[in-house]
Amino acid sequence: MARPRIALLVLEALPNARAVRRFVADHAAEIAFVGLSNAERPSSGGLVGQVRKHIARSGAGFLPYLAVNFGLPDLLRPMAPLTQRLAGSGDAPEATPLAPLCARLGIPSLAMDDVNGPEVRAALGQHGADLIVTFHCDQILSGETLAAVRLGGINVHPGLLPRHRGPVPTIHALAEGPDAFGVTVHRLAVAIDAGAILAQEATPLPADVTASRASVLLHERGRVLLEGVLGAVARDGVVPEGRLVPTLPYCPFPDRALLKDLRRRGLKLTDMGDLRDAVSLSARG
Repeated sequence: MARPRIALLVLEALPNARAVRRFVADHAAEIAFVGLSNAERPSSGGLVGQVRKHIARSGAGFLPYLAVNFGLPDLLRPMAPLTQRLAGSGDAPEATPLAPLCARLGIPSLAMDDVNGPEVRAALGQHGADLIVTFHCDQILSGETLAAVRLGGINVHPGLLPRHRGPVPTIHALAEGPDAFGVTVHRLAVAIDAGAILAQEATPLPADVTASRASVLLHERGRVLLEGVLGAVARDGVVPEGRLVPTLPYCPFPDRALLKDLRRRGLKLTDMGDLRDAVSLSARG
């Protein structure tokens, strides 16, 4: 049976960059288009508005985590051609930002301010998408958007659902302990991270892992699990029903008390190794 045409919706950042670039290169013939979420979209308050919200909730100590995971990769992305030449990484997919990688592979790409807006809806129809795959996307799909493709949607989540629903599962896993890390591929539902589980793996990580590094490692493991799920979809022509689980409480961005507790226990959101990874995203294949 023919493999489904995939609409891949992502926010390109340190946690998912290399994994999702590899996925795009491996599945170029099956990807209908790639939707690139604009993290600074006006509806989210723009850059200044988001920074203010994070400081008000989490304190200034949260800013290094945001800078390493999102700010630096976004700031340095236009410099990728120069970085690649200097590093000798050439056209390695893992070292190539998604927009130029898609252009090179002949895959349409679309900047998304609103994942449920008319531009995305038109692209789903125009490019004949059968299945939506979200791979670190910061926008929530509506029921109408999910119903616009015949197979619905699936998501890669770097956490052991139904625990740690929300945007930063590895921070909450870090707070719980080393046995709390894992990755889940699940059906997309209107409720955040609440769809039936299609594949899941508890993943041992190094004792000194940061929340940032954990997210990078778990997105890579998620890519492997996603391959298995997509193989089943191609074989059977439908997305598996999956395993229904209770919906546990939502885990939001951390508050000051959680971050204070992590610091007291010597647990880190990010470190110099993560900073080097963020700076060298386009320097290493």
